[in-house]
Amino acid sequence: MASSSRRNTSPARGRSTSPRPMSPPDEESSIIEGINTRQIEAFGRKVTATAGTLIGAEGVSQHYQNALGELHRELRRPMLQRSVFSFAQTTPRELVRSRISVSEIQQRALTYLPDELLANIPEDTNEYSLFEGFKASLPEAHGHKKNHHGRHNARGQRLIGEGIEKDGDDPNIPPSMVALRNQKHSMSHRLEMMGVRKHMCAAEIHEIDNKIANLNTMRKIVLDRLAGLENEEAELEHELMEVDHKIEDLQEELEDAAALAPKSPESPTSKSQQDSPTGFMTESIYEKLPSPSPKAKRKRNVRRISMPILHEHLEPGSKIKELQAHTDVITAMDFDAPWGTLVTAALDDTVRVWDLNAGRCIGMLEGHLSSVRCLQVEENIVATGSMDATIRLWDLSKADYAPADNRINKDGDDEDDGLAFENAADAPPPPPPTIMQDCPLFSLESHVDEVTALHFKCDTLVSGSADKTLRQWDLVKGRCVQTLDVLWAAAQATASLNTNSSPWRQTGGRIPDASADFVGALQVFDAALACGTADGMVRLWDLRSGQVHRSLVGHTGPVTALQFDDVHLVTGSMDRSIRIWDLRTGSIHDAYAYDNPITSMMFDARRIVTAAGEDVVKVYDKTDGRHWNCGPGVGVDDDATRLSIIERVRIKDGYMVEGRRNGMVGVWAC
Repeated sequence: MASSSRRNTSPARGRSTSPRPMSPPDEESSIIEGINTRQIEAFGRKVTATAGTLIGAEGVSQHYQNALGELHRELRRPMLQRSVFSFAQTTPRELVRSRISVSEIQQRALTYLPDELLANIPEDTNEYSLFEGFKASLPEAHGHKKNHHGRHNARGQRLIGEGIEKDGDDPNIPPSMVALRNQKHSMSHRLEMMGVRKHMCAAEIHEIDNKIANLNTMRKIVLDRLAGLENEEAELEHELMEVDHKIEDLQEELEDAAALAPKSPESPTSKSQQDSPTGFMTESIYEKLPSPSPKAKRKRNVRRISMPILHEHLEPGSKIKELQAHTDVITAMDFDAPWGTLVTAALDDTVRVWDLNAGRCIGMLEGHLSSVRCLQVEENIVATGSMDATIRLWDLSKADYAPADNRINKDGDDEDDGLAFENAADAPPPPPPTIMQDCPLFSLESHVDEVTALHFKCDTLVSGSADKTLRQWDLVKGRCVQTLDVLWAAAQATASLNTNSSPWRQTGGRIPDASADFVGALQVFDAALACGTADGMVRLWDLRSGQVHRSLVGHTGPVTALQFDDVHLVTGSMDRSIRIWDLRTGSIHDAYAYDNPITSMMFDARRIVTAAGEDVVKVYDKTDGRHWNCGPGVGVDDDATRLSIIERVRIKDGYMVEGRRNGMVGVWAC
């Protein structure tokens, strides 16, 4: 029975299937019509009867039982059970792939036909289909015997073409010419296949680019949604706080009403109090005190309940907001958490508290007699060190955040007493938007010169001053418990250490820079203290003994910034370099230089940010070693108006705040 192969007319492209002989349509329809249900049932009865006869026959039953027993024993083997389970879980596509060799799959992937060729397929009048020609180009199995229909090159690919066969059969052509022509055809075929693969790769890249563009669009949409949710969250927290205040006001009014209500003379309680000689003592002395007015000021916490995460998903280097914080150079700044509370100090002799989420000033810390040179924010506690040689501690949770025009004096009357200035210029400046007179905790006064560096952890605070001393403070008792003389320690170390016996030797003979702070930076943790001074030395102190444990030699200028974790210590200096020290070995782990002196530096889990006398912040990614810039000067032309120099920088969890010489504060996603 003659059969012809049909070509695949499916709209799916990129498939190459081997031709399969198929029955003509007439024969198929005749076979289907000839078989009915009754014949199928008769055939089933015959098969069942035959199987039953074989099982019940003598000599066959025992053999059948033995075979079933062996089959059951084999099925109990774990390896066979796993194989059967794996086979049951295998998809039909994986079964097909397991039966086709890798080379055949690669060949099928290369047989990609464009729409033009598929549209011009001739009618099914030929004996062989168009796709049968691709079967001839399939690589044969390794070691297969070559036939007379073609040859193989070095990669096992068949060279198709009648011209090659004729060249091989022509005795007038030398074998070397035949070999060269075969090599030429092989190279041409490989070149064509490379072109096909190139076009496939280009198409995949184009598709991936489209997907990336779509994903970026979706990411922007989700970022806008996240920003809206965080704004709604902040508003909801504010409304929740207002409801809490209303509940407190109502509770106070109810307590006042209950206290002022006259008691019935017939009540058993009052009668027993009259009868008892000690009845007047049954009332607590605290209940006799006047209750506060419902309009009394209320302490409000500025910390947010939830932690915003929008900055973590913004593009690194994106500007979040910009604040005109001061009118002079910013000397110190710090914040507690992203989108939390920021405290800034400047040479305009003011210390301001900011709500980073709302982007506004919520109060001022007043009490220092001069400018603040250093400060630290830890949750609600703020420590400030000033040029007036004092250190003050503030508790922001005790601040009165009621509007200034709603304040009342101690007598409960309004502050406006009817007096006014005839000349508006003689009137004092308007009060800040909020008052924070209840924030101060206490003042630490032992230094005799300006305080240039401080750091506190738990109940221990260490400060450094221009009087060339370090002082340890007990924050519970509010007094100085230890004084460390830096010059005396340096002289003792120089006299006692052998300069050739230890890698922590002193340099000696270095003249400190008079324009730099003697104590540029310090950090304390438990009994460990790291301190950087104007002579370029980084000293590690043990607060239990008050002695210098180690001295790190390397900087050639005053140390202005310092921070350490459990493994590394990072220092910045006016010698225009950043050095990363390994505290386990005492060696320099890494170092890199900038064009200007370092004025501020800080690092988080991933990045080190540095203020190096430019209008941008220098960012160093510790994970991949990449340097990049972030700040207002990024992308600004050189001939444009020069922006203000960045003096201070702080970063926490990828949320960076920088302060400039013109008093501006910028907030960035880093």
